[in-house]
Amino acid sequence: MRVITVDDSIIIREGLRHLLEGEGHQVVGTLARPEQAAGAVETYCPDVVILDIRMPPTFTDEGVQLAMSLRSTRPHLGILVLSQYAVPEYATQLLQGGARGTGYLLKDRILEPLQLTQALKRLSDGGTVVDPDVVGELLISQHSQDPLHRLSLREREVLHLLAEGLSDKGIAERLFLSKNTVGTHVRRIFDKLDLPGGIADNRRVLAVLTFLQHRGNL
Repeated sequence: MRVITVDDSIIIREGLRHLLEGEGHQVVGTLARPEQAAGAVETYCPDVVILDIRMPPTFTDEGVQLAMSLRSTRPHLGILVLSQYAVPEYATQLLQGGARGTGYLLKDRILEPLQLTQALKRLSDGGTVVDPDVVGELLISQHSQDPLHRLSLREREVLHLLAEGLSDKGIAERLFLSKNTVGTHVRRIFDKLDLPGGIADNRRVLAVLTFLQHRGNL
């Protein structure tokens, strides 16, 4: 099977190459940035593309956005998105963009080469692969009325630090992120909590109040 990998970490890229080639697959491209993917797919015509979920420039959901972009132009391409954590929102977003040939797995799950090969085979055949842990999180989130469950793990961390009174700069320093990335997380928090538009400072106060009201449910 012809495979392209996209991950900003050279360790992950080379580790995937080793696993894939050991299973007899042909790695036709190893890419460091998501913007390189469309051209590589056009050039090398892979059967499957394996993407990290968090890549430059914001390290949030670039893998999801790239997967949906590739799906719109290559409906028969197998796409496997890898994540460090089970984030149900990303899985839902991926599947809504087209479930055929789409997969979402935790990185720990692919350390077993046979499982990786089975997942790729299912995707290339037009099937769907969703990590069991992600399915569990999806079921929990669907039955929960707590608005904080709409947030990703990183967004909850950012909101927790907002509640401590930290500025975007302070949060960036605490979490070793750029200020722009923190700003992106904050805007997503506002949107996911359905906070009314208006002055940013007012929305921050409303977000903190929501956190204080519901944090016992996390």
